[in-house]
Amino acid sequence: MQLLTAEPKEQDRLLTLLPPETACSPELTDAIHNALNYLYDCGLDEENLNDILVQSILKEAEALCRDVVCYEDPAYSRTDRRLDALLTHRIWAYPAMLLLLALVFWLTMKGANYPSQLLSVGLGTVGEWLSSIFFRWGMPTWLHDCLIEGVYGVLSWVVSVMLPPMAIFFPLFTLLEDAGYLPRIAYNLDRPFAKCRACGKQALTMCMGFGCNAVGVTGCRIIDSPRERLLAILTNSLVPCNGRFPILIALISTFFVAGGSIQATLLLTLVIFFCVLATLGVTALLSHTLCHGQPSSFTLELPPYRRPQWGKVLIRSVLDRTLFVLGRAVAVAAPAGLIIWLLANVSVAGDSLLLHLSSWLDPLGRLMGMDGVLLLAFILGFPANEIVLPVALMAYLSQSTPVAVTDYATLHAILIENGWTWITAVCTLIFTLFHWPCSTTVLTIKKETGSLKWALLSVLIPTACGMLLCIAVAQGLKLFL
Repeated sequence: MQLLTAEPKEQDRLLTLLPPETACSPELTDAIHNALNYLYDCGLDEENLNDILVQSILKEAEALCRDVVCYEDPAYSRTDRRLDALLTHRIWAYPAMLLLLALVFWLTMKGANYPSQLLSVGLGTVGEWLSSIFFRWGMPTWLHDCLIEGVYGVLSWVVSVMLPPMAIFFPLFTLLEDAGYLPRIAYNLDRPFAKCRACGKQALTMCMGFGCNAVGVTGCRIIDSPRERLLAILTNSLVPCNGRFPILIALISTFFVAGGSIQATLLLTLVIFFCVLATLGVTALLSHTLCHGQPSSFTLELPPYRRPQWGKVLIRSVLDRTLFVLGRAVAVAAPAGLIIWLLANVSVAGDSLLLHLSSWLDPLGRLMGMDGVLLLAFILGFPANEIVLPVALMAYLSQSTPVAVTDYATLHAILIENGWTWITAVCTLIFTLFHWPCSTTVLTIKKETGSLKWALLSVLIPTACGMLLCIAVAQGLKLFL
């Protein structure tokens, strides 16, 4: 069956598993050709052939199962079937997924605030202690400012903002995986992704991308087809990672929600739903252009629902995901802190390099509904998305180091004073969702694909989507308002 339905590259790989005399025999080639012609003559087109062949195998397996399999605990099976009647329903499965996604986001948002503040205060205390050591040893002021206010300041901000949400999101994600729900998500989204000529397993890698796009890209290894694996890799950064959530939450809470985390959670869930639709749309476009081909079929086993093993969940989520991603982010944030400090403190013609660059980018930023400061902040946030908003505030307030503002009323006042409107907030929200992935993700894509071309394309695709959407929204709203 696989020789009949596989893509040419996959078919060549399968032939290597056969004895050489069989793989190279003209009889095998003629048999495959005649079988395909017979199936086409029976009215089966190439697009539906995979599904029909798999369905026939499953129906035969179900018939055998009914005849020979009996359950040791019938009540256990009935509970599973009742849950699946809702969670894999053709209609109700999608609202159930959205509600569960909203619950995960709400727990992450509510649970991360207090630990993030404690971590920020603790790291600030460590920074003061390091400063006292520098001054006690008589170190130059410029070296202190460069290393403590620049490198350490950015590192402490990235850790305090990034660690608590990851420490909550990844265990929740792993709990769903261990309980047996994630395969149901892949099952539910298999049909939409198949319509885009992709694979339902891409839904799992997309969910991993909510925690970290680099982890989502690595998770694409579960997809067998090289073409569909590449589709999943190129579109993974269209869903926001936890590094973008602080910006999204700040913008939503500052400009669009009067108060209350429930409203913010629901609006954030709608924003994420829009990202999923964008992922499907871009996947379909790539499937018909750069990565054209037919979707492959895969057999997905739905495991029984089970009680999560809490110890394994914590170990896998904390060690394998949270600390791994945090380590990579810290490694790229340190040099970013040095660069940002230099741009803010090195002056040319009386103005800092940061001001010169933001002025140069201002026309493009205005066209996109933002300004040059924001556009430069996104560029400087390439190593870690968490520093975008602090860098923008640093430029607005003419400070020499990134500024962290946690009070939304103060943040709103600062942004309004610097010319922000709700249109600016909308365009910034869109560009936060759709712009180049962070440097960690790009390096991971380069490693997974082994190609600089695909790594560059993974940067170009979301950036082009974000710029076009921002220009369309900004100019369209200006025409009608």
